[in-house]
Amino acid sequence: MKARRNKKQIPSFRKLLKTSKVKLENKLKNKQFKQQSTLKKYRKEQRKLRQAVKDAVSKRPIPLEDPKGKRPGKRIEREEEEEEEALPLDMMDEDDLQLMKDLGQRASFLTRDLSSSEPVHVKKRKREHIIEKYEKIPRALQTAPEKELIHLLPIKDKSGIIPQTREKPVIDSNQDEEDQEEVELEEEIIEDPVRELTLEEHLTERKKKLQEKKMHIAALASAILSDPESNIKKLKELRSMLMEQDPDVAVTVRKLVIVSLMELFKDITPSYKIRPLTEAEKSTKIRKETQKLREFEEGLVSQYKFYLENLEQMVKDWKQRKLKKSNVISLKAYKGLAEVAVKSLCELLVALPHFNFHNNIIVLIVPLMNDVSKLISEMCCEAVKKLFKQDKLGQASLGVIKVISGFVKGRNYEVRPEMLKTFLCLRIKEIEVKKDTEDINKPKKFMTFKEKRKTLSRMQRKWKKAEEKLERELREAEASESTEKKLKLHTETLNIVFVTYFRILKKAQRSPLLPAVLEGLAKFAHLINVEFFDDLLVVLHTLIESGDLSYQESLHCVQTAFHILSGQGDVLNIDPMKFYTHLYKTLFKLHAGATNEGVEIVLQCLDIMLTKRRKQVSQQRALAFIKRLCTLALHVLPNSSIGILAINRILMHTFPKTDLLLDNESQGSGVFLPELDEPEYCNAQNTALWELHALRVRVASHFLLRHYHPIVQRFAAHLMAGAPSEGSEALKPELSRRSATELFETYSMAAMTFNPPVESSNSKRKDKVIQGDSFLNEDLNELIKRHCNEVDTHLPLDFTKYLQSLLR
Repeated sequence: MKARRNKKQIPSFRKLLKTSKVKLENKLKNKQFKQQSTLKKYRKEQRKLRQAVKDAVSKRPIPLEDPKGKRPGKRIEREEEEEEEALPLDMMDEDDLQLMKDLGQRASFLTRDLSSSEPVHVKKRKREHIIEKYEKIPRALQTAPEKELIHLLPIKDKSGIIPQTREKPVIDSNQDEEDQEEVELEEEIIEDPVRELTLEEHLTERKKKLQEKKMHIAALASAILSDPESNIKKLKELRSMLMEQDPDVAVTVRKLVIVSLMELFKDITPSYKIRPLTEAEKSTKIRKETQKLREFEEGLVSQYKFYLENLEQMVKDWKQRKLKKSNVISLKAYKGLAEVAVKSLCELLVALPHFNFHNNIIVLIVPLMNDVSKLISEMCCEAVKKLFKQDKLGQASLGVIKVISGFVKGRNYEVRPEMLKTFLCLRIKEIEVKKDTEDINKPKKFMTFKEKRKTLSRMQRKWKKAEEKLERELREAEASESTEKKLKLHTETLNIVFVTYFRILKKAQRSPLLPAVLEGLAKFAHLINVEFFDDLLVVLHTLIESGDLSYQESLHCVQTAFHILSGQGDVLNIDPMKFYTHLYKTLFKLHAGATNEGVEIVLQCLDIMLTKRRKQVSQQRALAFIKRLCTLALHVLPNSSIGILAINRILMHTFPKTDLLLDNESQGSGVFLPELDEPEYCNAQNTALWELHALRVRVASHFLLRHYHPIVQRFAAHLMAGAPSEGSEALKPELSRRSATELFETYSMAAMTFNPPVESSNSKRKDKVIQGDSFLNEDLNELIKRHCNEVDTHLPLDFTKYLQSLLR
C-alpha cells in the first residue's frame, strides 16, 4: 500500500498561541533534531569526498625494478616463481618478447593490486596500511535508513515527567514514484481522446463558462457587501480570480474582477486612514469586537495593497509588451486590460483621497498623463482635474502638484500641455500673506480670575465659568479643519505651481507649454507676490514684442498683465499703455470662422482692462474701443457678436459721454482715422456707430430686412436707443443680467444647431380645399385626360433634324 505523505500545514500564529508550552518545546526539539541529523550527514559526505580526493592526489606509481636494490634474495625467488609460471621464451616471437619487456619497465593497470586504491610499488610503511585504507574508501552499501524520533507529549506520574518518543515512519520514495507512474499510465490509458468542438459549440461553451464566473463574482461581492467584517477573507478569493488561467474567458473575467473590486473598495473602505498597530497596542488585551475590527482593517489594507500591485503589473505588462510564460492572454488583450486598470486607478484616486496608498496611486497616474495613448492620457487628466475640483482642504492636491512638477522638470519640459492645464482646476482663492499671519484664526481668550472678580458678580462668575467650559468642549469636538492649516497648504501648493511656471518662462519660451503657463498665470496672477510684478511684466512685454507667439498666446500675455495690475498691483505706478495698444491693434485678427478662437479671452481682457480699471481709462480710449468693437461685430459669428455688443453696452453705461457716437454730427476737430493703431489719437469722437444699423437690418433687392439672428437684432436696437434700462427698447432680464462671456457661451453654435431654434410657421388650414381642376370646364377636363392617356408610338421619333437646325 502506498504510504501517505504528511501534508499537514504549518499552523498559524493564533493556533500556536493556544498550544501548551510543553508541546512547543517538543516541536522545537524535533526541528533541532532534524537540522542536526541533516547537518551530520552532509559533513560525513564531505569528509569522505575530501579524503578520497587527497588519496588520489598523493599516490604516485613506482617502477617495478627496485632502484636501490633492496632485498635481492626475495626478488630473485619471486622471479624464479614467475618464470616457472610464465611461458617459455622460445615459444614467443621476438616482437612479442620486446613488447613484454617494454611493458615491464613501467607501471600498468596489469601490475596494480585491484583490491587497493593505490599503486603496488610503494614504500613498506604504506604497504602495511593497505587494508586500513581500503576500509576507509566510501562504498555504496545497502544500509537501512536512519530512524528519526518524534517527541510526543510527556506522561506525568508520581516519579515525575516521563518523556515519550516515537519512531518516524520511513517513506519508500522509489516505491512511491513507481506507484505514481503506474497511476499516470493508467490515467493516460483510460482517458479518451478529446473531441474537437465546432465554432458554435465553442461559443456556447464559452458563454456557459462566462455565466458561471459572473455568478461566482456576484456571489462573492454580495457576501462581502452584506457583512464586510465577517467576510473580509472572501476579498482574497475574489482577487485570486485576477489570475484566471482559462484562455477562453481569461480577459473578460479579469476585467470584471477589476471593476468589481474597485466598486467594493469604494463601498467598504472607512472614511479614515488605517495606521499600523504599535507593539504596545498588539500586546494589550482587548474586547472581541475590537479584535474583529482590527482583523478587518488589517485584511482590508493588505488586500487593497495587493490589488493596487496587480493593477500596476497589468499596466507594466502592456508597456513592456512581453508575453508571459503561461501565454493565457495575447498582446492585443493587454491594452484592453491596461485601460480598465487605469480607469479603476483613476476612480480610486478621486474616490479615496483620504485612504492608504493614495500617494502610490498618484505616482502611477501622473506619468500616464503624458502617455502616448490619447485615451489613457485624457482619462488620467480628467481624474486629476476632478480631484482638484473636489479637494476642499488641499492635502491631496498638494501631493499631485509635487509629483507633476518633478515629472515636468525631469522630462526637460517635454510633456503634454494638458498636464499643466490641470492646474487651472485648483480651488485656490486665497493664500497666507506674511503680514496677515497673526490675524488668521486668532484663538479666543478667556477672562482671568482677577478680571472676573473685578467686573462680574458671584452669580455671573458661575455662569461665565459654565459657558467657558462648554465652549472648550465644543472647540475640541469640532471636526472641521482650521483655516490656518488650509491656507498653509494652499500657499505651499501655489508656490510649487509658480516655480513650475517661472522655470518654463525662463528656459522654454518656445515650448508648446507656454499657452498653458500664460493661462495659469492669468488665473493666479492676483496671488503672486508684489516683488515679482516688475520683472514679470517686463518678461510678458518682451514675449509679445518678440513675435514668436501666436495670437491666442499674446492675448494670454495681455490678460496676465492686467490680472497682475488689478490685484495687489494697484499700488504700483505702472502705465500699461503698451498692452492697450497691442490689443487695439490686433482685434481684427480674431478668427471669424466656426472655431471662434480667442473671442472668450478678448471679452475677459476687455472687461478687466476697461470696466474694472475705469478710473485709469480716458474717454478717447473708450470711444476708440467701442467703435472698433462695433466694426468687429460685423465679421464674426452671432454668438461672438452678442458678446461684443454686450461689452459695448457695459462700456456705454460705464462711460456715459460715449453716447455722442450715436449722433451724426462730429465733435471737435479732426477726422476719424480707423487705420491708426493708437486708440488715444484716432479721433474716434468724430465718427458714428453706423454698424449698429447694419446689425439690425440688411438691404436685399431694395428692401430692408431684419438680421437673421433675433438676439443680435435685439442688442443692436437696444444700443441704437442709447442702451436704456427701462422702456420698450430695454433688454429682458435674461439678457441684461448675464455677462458677455456667459452670453457668448449660451448662444454658441458648436452643436451645429441654430440657437435659439427657429420657430416653425404653422399656417392655418382651410376646411374646404379647392383643387385646381375644379376651376376648369368638365368638357375640357375630359379632353385633357384623353390626350394624357393616349401615347402615339406608331411614328418614329427622330430628333436629328431638330439638332441640325439648331446647329445651323
